Amino acid sequence: MEIVICHLYPDLMNLYGDKGNIFVIVKRAEWRDIDIKLIPASIGDNVSEDVDIFFMGGGQDREQRLLAPDLVDKKGVSLISAAEKGVVFLGICGGYQLFGHYYKPENTPRLDGLGILDVYTEAGEKRFIGNVLVKSMIDGYKDLTLVGFENHSGRTYLGKNARPVGEVMRGYGNNGSDKTEGAWQNNVFGTYLHGPLLPKNPWLADLLLERALSRKYGEIKLSPLDDSLESKAHKKAIEIIT
Repeated sequence: MEIVICHLYPDLMNLYGDKGNIFVIVKRAEWRDIDIKLIPASIGDNVSEDVDIFFMGGGQDREQRLLAPDLVDKKGVSLISAAEKGVVFLGICGGYQLFGHYYKPENTPRLDGLGILDVYTEAGEKRFIGNVLVKSMIDGYKDLTLVGFENHSGRTYLGKNARPVGEVMRGYGNNGSDKTEGAWQNNVFGTYLHGPLLPKNPWLADLLLERALSRKYGEIKLSPLDDSLESKAHKKAIEIIT
């Protein structure tokens, strides 16, 4: 089996170790003898039709303004089509915002997004900074938790077609008011959790892998790995947060 991963704008969108999410997906696949092909795609690059997982990290407003036209104009048709076909997406912070309908920074024009998540984001005056603890609201994983770090001024609001990744137990989450964090819709996932996200939450990495493999090869259930160290890191993070 093989998984093709496309890392969108790795040169521009890599705040707070977001690239580490790619490392985790790659290693957890390799440990199960799944072949990995990793393709970077930045401004001016075409997007392959053979991708199984798209990943886009976070960046500042400046980077988002640089890439947004390329994302929507040059890659939009391919990416929207991929999302409609069930290809797996993970967007972190700025990536999450641009997977939605739009992001409106403070005092600058609105940046249109892909609209593959039914969310929109508008800048607020206060930055939301700190560690976050989230109770999963993803179907089949509602007894699990997510930990991470957030640093954003954007307030993201979900439309009727997107569901929260989780309920905020500690921290601010999407907008600091409705206790939701992140969004998911079909196989598209977005979140504000940096840190990076997947090393501390390996179950989410496996969820993404399973969905990508099942779409490609039929229903797949991954064999478990020894996640004792990852579990200790996750529990320690919860102790620090609470």
